[in-house]
Amino acid sequence: MITDARALRPEYVPQDLHHRDGQIDHLSSILEPVTYGEPAENICIHGPSGAGKTTIAKHTLGLLEAETLGVRWGYVNCMADTGSGVLYELARDVGLGADLRREGFYRGVAFDRLRGSDDQIIAVLDEVDVLDDSQILLSLYEIPNVSIVTITVDESEWLSELDPRAESRFRSAESVHLEAYAFPELVDILDSRVDHGMIASRVDDAAVRHIADLAAGDARHGIALLRRAARHVEESDRKRLTVEIVDTIVDEAEADMRERRVRSLGTHQRILYEIIANAGEISSSELHEQYEQEAQNPKATSTRRKYLASLQRYDLIVKEGNGRGTTYRLASF
Repeated sequence: MITDARALRPEYVPQDLHHRDGQIDHLSSILEPVTYGEPAENICIHGPSGAGKTTIAKHTLGLLEAETLGVRWGYVNCMADTGSGVLYELARDVGLGADLRREGFYRGVAFDRLRGSDDQIIAVLDEVDVLDDSQILLSLYEIPNVSIVTITVDESEWLSELDPRAESRFRSAESVHLEAYAFPELVDILDSRVDHGMIASRVDDAAVRHIADLAAGDARHGIALLRRAARHVEESDRKRLTVEIVDTIVDEAEADMRERRVRSLGTHQRILYEIIANAGEISSSELHEQYEQEAQNPKATSTRRKYLASLQRYDLIVKEGNGRGTTYRLASF
């Protein structure tokens, strides 16, 4: 059934992206100055979860790097790393920090290496709204050969929560907006994954359409359902991937997605998540009190709110009520 498992992984970047030609062309045109040795305008890619924000960034930059000498790009998910960890991962991902070690890392080293490079550097900061240190953005902004691509769900909300100095600089960034995929578009995306990673003749068209319907415009969700359904066919020695099999694996696919999201969390997000998971349901005041007891060097309350909002967007937790009556619980699936 599965001929190339890479095509069924969420991080897989296909050579051809369906239904994003306009956004790719827009992104490429903004980045064009780096092809002749000049920095590009900073960019914010925004839109709902599963709309392909990370994929079009990696796809476009991969093509740019392959076609242009003197260009480096690095990707960091700010959900997994905060503060100096973002700079550490960025320096390593652009190929300027292979000798660096996380223990004892000094952020000034990363800035010096980025600034000292002869190449144009593009820094991709995913889930940028959880970045807890606006000074990192400001410092990257000031490096002449660095262009910044930020990725977030809601651009306006992210900008409104920035330090005023950072907000004034990034409000002028170019904007690339993605809508959720329409049903026919998501069917095309899933069909492409089937063609690249599975024996297509053993996958019912009705099953692919059913997956697209369940995923409701979220390509990441749809691919997770397809991957779990394909695995079920192989493990049960079934002949075909059918609508019946899709219905059988929905809960398993949701559990897979939850597990992947939890694994991607940084230290402080994970502490908050585990406190809520262990409690079942907990008041806001109790959550913050317990977090301060368990975390080394607890983050500020404003940063914790960002983390909790990101856990909600990941569909890991549910917030109910407001003010002193706020409670948190695990999201059901």
